[in-house]
Amino acid sequence: MSEITYPSVALGAWAWGSDGTFGGELGAERLRGVFDAARERGLNLWDTACAYGMGTSEHTLAGFLEGLPRESYLVSDEFTPQCADPNSETPVADLLEQQLEIMGLDRFDIYWIHNPIGAPRYVEELARYFEGREDAPVIGVSNHNLAEIRQADEICRAHGLRVGAVQNHYSLINRSSEDSGILAWCHENDATFFSYMVLEQGALTGKYSTANPMPADSARGETYNPIMDKLEVLNAEIARVAEAHGVKPAQVPVAWVVAKQTLPLIGVTKPEQVSDAAEAASIELTADEVADLERVADSLGLDVIRFWEKVMD
Repeated sequence: MSEITYPSVALGAWAWGSDGTFGGELGAERLRGVFDAARERGLNLWDTACAYGMGTSEHTLAGFLEGLPRESYLVSDEFTPQCADPNSETPVADLLEQQLEIMGLDRFDIYWIHNPIGAPRYVEELARYFEGREDAPVIGVSNHNLAEIRQADEICRAHGLRVGAVQNHYSLINRSSEDSGILAWCHENDATFFSYMVLEQGALTGKYSTANPMPADSARGETYNPIMDKLEVLNAEIARVAEAHGVKPAQVPVAWVVAKQTLPLIGVTKPEQVSDAAEAASIELTADEVADLERVADSLGLDVIRFWEKVMD
């Protein structure tokens, strides 16, 4: 399996799929500046999936990567069970090869099982596909609980591989991957934990409030607007910590997941978000600041588990 030197932050292209989750449309012309800003900051790990706009995100990213030296970037892509052909005898191989063709690549650096639907069948097929191959990517599992992660790792090890990465929703208001022991498992097994939705799709940036809610026609607006009054309490604490460090509020939740020894996976749609993410990874929060942020977050009793996931146990 490949050994990867990860950048300080991984960049997510979920919103590039323009599938209605975030509201609005994002075209390649607007996103080109985002990609260029990332290259300038040395952030070269891009995360996408077939499910993000049913290939729209992959196509857009592929256009930006075309012509660049392959060793200059890392691509993380996902096998999403819901996107696979249910009638195929080799659905993982079929979808993987289709994704490589879309992106004009001969390999991925990280390849995930997007969710546990159909597990362990798909993990087994993926492990068989890459068994003994020098071009095997880091194999990861996303939205899996601890039992499912252990099962996936056992299957991979039977084929001379292992689970080298875990990607779950992890933020100040969703710490179930920590409470369940998943973070500890990753640290004990030399697996990188990717924290996604660190900023809760913008809810923890300080940009939105009861007076300035998220777009009403977006899936995130449906989730966070009804609890915006509670989020304002947490965002006030985030702003206090940000002021103490002379940084932007949106950088504090990123610094927090770094302090928890995880790799932040940050969705980016604007060049300034790339710069903010890069700078946030170098902010060193004190133990007291980490504890205070968690105390305020926990006091709110928020449940932001989304429809595609579950509480990790």
